[in-house]
Amino acid sequence: MQTGIIGLPQVGKTTLFRILTKANVEGKGGQATHVGVAKVPEPRLLELAKLYNPKKITYATVQYVDLGGMQKERMRESLASLRDVDAIAHVIRVFDDPSVPHSEGTIDPLRDATNLDLELILSDHEQISKRLERIDKDLKKKQDKQLELEKTVLEKCKAHLEAEKPLRELVLTTEERKPIGGFLFMSQRPMLYVLNLGDDEAAEMDKAIEKHKLSALQGRPNTAVVAVCGRLEAELAEMEEKEAAEMLASYGLKEPGLNRMIRATYDLMGLFPFFTAGEPEVRAWTIRKGSTAVKAAGEIHSDIEKGFIRAEVVRCEDLLTAGSLAAAREKAQVRLEGKEYIVQEGDVILFRHSG
Repeated sequence: MQTGIIGLPQVGKTTLFRILTKANVEGKGGQATHVGVAKVPEPRLLELAKLYNPKKITYATVQYVDLGGMQKERMRESLASLRDVDAIAHVIRVFDDPSVPHSEGTIDPLRDATNLDLELILSDHEQISKRLERIDKDLKKKQDKQLELEKTVLEKCKAHLEAEKPLRELVLTTEERKPIGGFLFMSQRPMLYVLNLGDDEAAEMDKAIEKHKLSALQGRPNTAVVAVCGRLEAELAEMEEKEAAEMLASYGLKEPGLNRMIRATYDLMGLFPFFTAGEPEVRAWTIRKGSTAVKAAGEIHSDIEKGFIRAEVVRCEDLLTAGSLAAAREKAQVRLEGKEYIVQEGDVILFRHSG
């Protein structure tokens, strides 16, 4: 699962990527593509580790791809690289710095967000129009129910795009999704708008949307907005943990903005963690919302999935309060679940399996 980080030149995109993934990125990013992995912040893992004193603690991760600056004259070329990602993080410049001119001449985050969405919409519209022409030609030669269904769905998508709405906001049934599953529509990708604020706004991240009149970006399907302060994040990344905590506190913040960005990315892709815990390792595993216990077992190892007998499940909060799995069992907080159990966010699971 990859999230593509994009943005106009000079918006702080590569800086954020570098801090997120601790990747060694030379220069200023330019047109180069970089891949890196970020840990998903999870305080519950450290709490579980206090119970088990494991040899190893393993966090869930999100893979980010820095796709290079989007040059206006090379926009189509820049956007083509989005076909390979599962979600998009669009870094939008909100900070004002006269020494770093904005490529559009003025700071206008809503314009930048809207313009990118329009480019994605136009690209998808062009792809759909070409496909519909082809379908019409084929249907004139011979009737085909599958082609007719595909045509109906594509026409629905086209009308949605013509209303200048991205496909991520279009609700399609499972049946409607089937005939267009092979298309890599760019405006269908979940979108995270990352507002890169100036230093003077670091203490007011929660008010950024309201202050900059960006409420139009909020509350939309498969979309999230998160505010960060790139320069502050860069400073925090260089500090010792205690020093960083003191600096955050001085701004009235509990955690770095990048933690919120990583969690927002994770949520947006429909992912959440479940945990396994023991003396060898305490670990967060990534799974899609709605996944079954047997599917979760497969995330750990295919042999556990094949030999699945049952899952012992306890809520992480209950286990931490009880102090041990045995104590949680005594309180009847450990449940035995079968293959079809739908795993919940924060479940701690012990899989029983044969072989």
